[in-house]
Parts: sequence; structure tokens; C-alpha cells
Amino acid sequence: MKGRASARNDLHGWVVLDKPAGMTSTHVVSRLKRLFNAKKAGHAGTLDPLATGVLPVAFGEATKTVPFVQDGEKVYRFTVRWGAETDTGDSDGRVAAHSNARPAAAGILALLPRFTGTIQQLPPAYSAIKINGERAYDLARGGQAPVLSPRPVTIHALDLVNAGPDEAIFKARCGKGTYVRAIVRDLGRSLGCYGHVSALRRTRVGPFYETDAVTLPELEDPATRAEALRRVEAGLMELPRVVVDSSVAAKLRRGQSILLRGHDAPFEGFAYAACCGVVIAVGAVEKGELTPGRVFNLPL
Repeated sequence: MKGRASARNDLHGWVVLDKPAGMTSTHVVSRLKRLFNAKKAGHAGTLDPLATGVLPVAFGEATKTVPFVQDGEKVYRFTVRWGAETDTGDSDGRVAAHSNARPAAAGILALLPRFTGTIQQLPPAYSAIKINGERAYDLARGGQAPVLSPRPVTIHALDLVNAGPDEAIFKARCGKGTYVRAIVRDLGRSLGCYGHVSALRRTRVGPFYETDAVTLPELEDPATRAEALRRVEAGLMELPRVVVDSSVAAKLRRGQSILLRGHDAPFEGFAYAACCGVVIAVGAVEKGELTPGRVFNLPL
């Protein structure tokens, strides 16, 4: 086992995967880790097995940028099946409530403003939220009703794309921690007809878009794998970039703060420093000073 682990590649970077339906995000990461023979890998933003679309996978030092990708905006396109609410919130679950009522497009459109902006959202029982060290979905599968509290989430836009007699298609642009299944649950209850997610596709996570994504079959080709691997810096593209020289880079790598000069220097928030095209550190900027929070061990 030790020999097998030591033979893995010391790989650093991002792959934007178009996740297929029927696989968990953890299973996908394991698959990519084997394909790339990588030592370390992780993903930015879980997708349910039913869901498809953008699943960014980080290798090596890129895993240090995962929180910044997760904090970015997400865009989803999803289909709602009216008439039944399920215990999981999607078509994989068991029907928990049923109605013969069906909503008109005008009624749906009238309710959408309630679901935009910063709202309080109760997470689904089948979610990865931890309760006393246990995942909510593990408690739910074990027959317990997990006690969850509403939490603030931001939904920048929620649009009705198409409305049919039994189904409707929506597009949502939202912030971190938003559950599409909870949007559908609450929308169905408000309309008095119930509903669940029958199809879900994510088209954006932070700096990564659907057009960037590659499929698992494509990654079976070694040439495609090489082209698909993006630099560590790709995960930080939504942050301000500060270019530093080698002496300043050495200070950052020792954990020392640096003073940012010039009128283009970010004054506050997060930023990352790069030297010779290599990411050195990412951290908080306050009053013109960058304090490294994470330092990258990449060769210059």
C-alpha cells in the first residue's frame, strides 16, 4: 500500500468535470484521482447523484483554493415535476405529499420575487449538513428526523424558462449554501401543488463554466487529460492578483505580510500574489497590507 501511494503523481491544478448523472461527487473525485494517478484531490461544491454539470476537481496545491471557488456564484438549470413532494426533494425519493392541483405560469411568476434576494431557507433533511458530528442524510436514512434550522442564503435571480402542464423549467443564480431542492419544496408548497426536482444541471461554479467542462469518457484519452488540467491559479481568478518579485515572494512564503504599493493595489478583501506566473500566497488585504493565509509550495 505504501509503495502504491508513493508512485502517485505530485500533481497540482484543476479539472472542470461535466459530472454524469448517477454518480456521487466523492465517487467522481476518486475516479479522477485514479485517472490522473494523483496523490491528493478534492472537489468544490457537492452535486447530488441525480445532478449533472460543472464539478470542479482540485489536485495537490489547488485544494488550497477550494474555499474561494465554493464561495463563488453558482448557476443551475432544473426541472420541477408538480403534484408530489418527496422526502429527498428529488425523483430519487419517496412521495411524502401529493396534490392534483397544477400551477399556471402566471401564478409561478407572481411568487418568484419571494425567492430572490437574501432569504431564510430550511435545508433539506437529506443534506450533508452535520448535526452533532453526523450528516443529516445519514440520520434521515436511519429513520430519524434531523433537526435543522433556517439559514440565510442569497438567490440573485430565479427565472421561469418554460412552463408545461405537469413540469416547469427554471434557471437560478445563487450564492453559497443554497439548496435547489429546498427552493422547489417551498415553491411547491406556496403554490399549493407540491413539487420535486426531476432534473438538475449546474452550469457554473465561481470562475468555472459549463463551456470549460470535460466528460469522464473524454478524460480516458491521455492527451485530453493533459489539456484538461488547468493551473492552480484558475481557482483564484475571481480575486484581485498582485504581481510580486522573488524577494517579496520569499517573505510571503515565510508567512510575513507585505505592503501593497500603487494605485491599483486592492485595499481590502481577499487577493492572491503571484511571481513569475506562479501562485505564491492568498490572504486578506487590510489597509494596503496583504497577510498570507495560505501559502503554496510550487516551484518558481
